[in-house]
Amino acid sequence: MKHVKQIRILPIVFLCILAAFIALQFFNAPIEQRPVTGPMKNVPQEVTQVLERSCYDCHSNSQHLTFLDKLAPISWIVNKDIRRAREVMNFSEWDKLSEAEQKGKFYAIFNMVRAEKMPLPSYAMTHPGAKLSQNEIETIKQFALSLSEKDSFIPAHMSPVEAGSKVQTLTTAIQPGVPVSPNGISYNADFKNWKVIGMSTLIDNSIRVIYGNDIAVKAIQEENFHPWPDGSAVAKAVFKQTKKANGEIVPGDFVNMQYMVKDGKEYTETEGWGFAKFNGQKLKPTGKTALFAQQSCISCHRQLAESTGFLFNVPPKVNSRKLIEHYLKTARNEKSLIHSSIN
Repeated sequence: MKHVKQIRILPIVFLCILAAFIALQFFNAPIEQRPVTGPMKNVPQEVTQVLERSCYDCHSNSQHLTFLDKLAPISWIVNKDIRRAREVMNFSEWDKLSEAEQKGKFYAIFNMVRAEKMPLPSYAMTHPGAKLSQNEIETIKQFALSLSEKDSFIPAHMSPVEAGSKVQTLTTAIQPGVPVSPNGISYNADFKNWKVIGMSTLIDNSIRVIYGNDIAVKAIQEENFHPWPDGSAVAKAVFKQTKKANGEIVPGDFVNMQYMVKDGKEYTETEGWGFAKFNGQKLKPTGKTALFAQQSCISCHRQLAESTGFLFNVPPKVNSRKLIEHYLKTARNEKSLIHSSIN
């Protein structure tokens, strides 16, 4: 008798689920349709074809969604992902970006596909046709490298001091006022008194020197960056590479200063980090509104640096304070060379 009652209840449960599913569709707003204002130009066809197949369903105004993608509650997740993807990079509005911004976006594409973070694994699972083959990743890599070739070295035989003479001392270049990012973060000239916690290069022929304040350095020494403590601050000085007569690569012209400031309450939309970038000798802030970090910076940090608290270039986690201190001591020895390019 008990089993008979259970069998009778099943159709009722099914009908309730079906009714709830149908009701959800009344709250299913379609993704906003936008015009294609300016597709990518001067990009090889083989690169464009890869991007159209693997990226455009999210990063463009031309979506080709499946039937399931349009059904609530799945559509809610899909629409949210598309809105966020468009904010970060929209191939249908490529003409709104400057040439430098376009180049920077493509470097980000290269980093994402190289790390196999794009297409998103969750998306690729339900859209297997979007997965990139090794040959396709190599195609994107070669195009990204071709862009970096245009960022040529400062001519050989120029010493770092000669190259550095083109750059005013950053503390005087900002007179009479201190530049402020749209999100309220000010340029901080005190970074030169912080400890060097890393150095890196990118395919754009740049050299990047990463400094950390005392709170950040302590967090690294104690391997306490999950999450990073509030008050941690990191500065990244970016220079063009200069090739000396003997072939040595050293910092040349100053490009920009980048900052990350940890405040879990203030920057909830960007994983607790506030971002700022100040470009050129005049230290012009990046971004027109405070949303610039949500629309660009955090997308790469969220995908590529989650394991290190959303910060790149952290000294390796080695469970050895002595080894980390040795790393920091070695990095500090590079300061004199870097300061010769800044001052």
